[in-house]
Amino acid sequence: MSPRAVSGIDSPIGAAKALLARWPGGGTLLDLSQAAPPWPAPAEIVDHVRDVAREDRLSGYTPVPGIPKLRSAVADELSRDYAGAVEPGDVVVTAGCNQAFCVVAAALTTPGDEVVTPLPYYFNHDMWLRMNGVRPVYLEPGDDLVPRASDAAALITERTRAISLVTPGNPSGVTIPPEVIAEFAELAARYDVALVLDETYRSFRDTDAPPHALFADPAWRRTVVSLHSFSKDLAIPGYRVGAVVASPELGREVLKVMDCVAICSPQIGQEAAWAGLTGARAWRADRAAEIARRRAAFAEVMADRPGGFEMLALGGFFAWVRHPFDDRPTPEVVEDLLLTHDTLVIPGTAFLPDDRRTMRISVSNADSPAIALLADRLRAIGTRSTHGIR
Repeated sequence: MSPRAVSGIDSPIGAAKALLARWPGGGTLLDLSQAAPPWPAPAEIVDHVRDVAREDRLSGYTPVPGIPKLRSAVADELSRDYAGAVEPGDVVVTAGCNQAFCVVAAALTTPGDEVVTPLPYYFNHDMWLRMNGVRPVYLEPGDDLVPRASDAAALITERTRAISLVTPGNPSGVTIPPEVIAEFAELAARYDVALVLDETYRSFRDTDAPPHALFADPAWRRTVVSLHSFSKDLAIPGYRVGAVVASPELGREVLKVMDCVAICSPQIGQEAAWAGLTGARAWRADRAAEIARRRAAFAEVMADRPGGFEMLALGGFFAWVRHPFDDRPTPEVVEDLLLTHDTLVIPGTAFLPDDRRTMRISVSNADSPAIALLADRLRAIGTRSTHGIR
């Protein structure tokens, strides 16, 4: 067994599902652990997949970078939504955004290299880097959980190969402002390292303004790498489709890794993503509005800190919440929430090198009645713990 793999953590999602196996039942389960679209894929995708599923070509390989019409659709949408210039040749289609990060990291780094990563980190990014001998260098964010380029500058060494940002954040939900992203881009260009932006939740922001202006810079390909997912946006997580948007030079190296790992993203998934990007824009806007309503409902019920639980950040699909029990490890609190209050969340220790009394709540999984029920359960666990019941 590889010591790097053995020393790595098990999947926090797998750990949550294993904990769920211990749930005694009897109540209404609120599963707010893994973020997943709470609705089926749009009719535009279902109808297109039904129409093409019997075609012989659907069981074959695609070109390793992806089917041309999907690469063009991704480039066209990003050029429009970001008021910039992205070409189909800048796009490599991957089997999900996790794979996008992995193949980019493999193309950029070797064992002993470093990647600057803000806290709290997305656990799969941290896991992949560590299992490949790359050192994550943690960047503490500001009080608002927004990372600062000025703080990151002090962490860059001769071993730094990339700065990795997730915006909107997973787990924090924090959306990094465009001007802050621009500062990180300038920092990356100054030190000639990659700026890797995981933009999985870009459609679930509180604005239709461009997430950043980097694609408007003719020199963006020198250091900018933008990663995308269609799982949440189009409600097709099982189809496994994502994308790397970067220079053709980096794309060539990414394709070498892709060819060894997956050869290509599943063709049926690529067809599904194309149908969604080109035909379901109104449906996507409606779904983003629904998630925004869920966030607003969550913010409202958390305003009075039920049970002493404090919302630290909210955005995209997630809320980042601090529990009030300074004498209890967070995994214990999470276990108590499930076993005695029928509520499953992910402990913040899955996203941090230490315990800061935080937890990730997938707000996307709960409508308004479920969110109100969650607040009642947080009050209940707060009351029980206040009276010394464990």
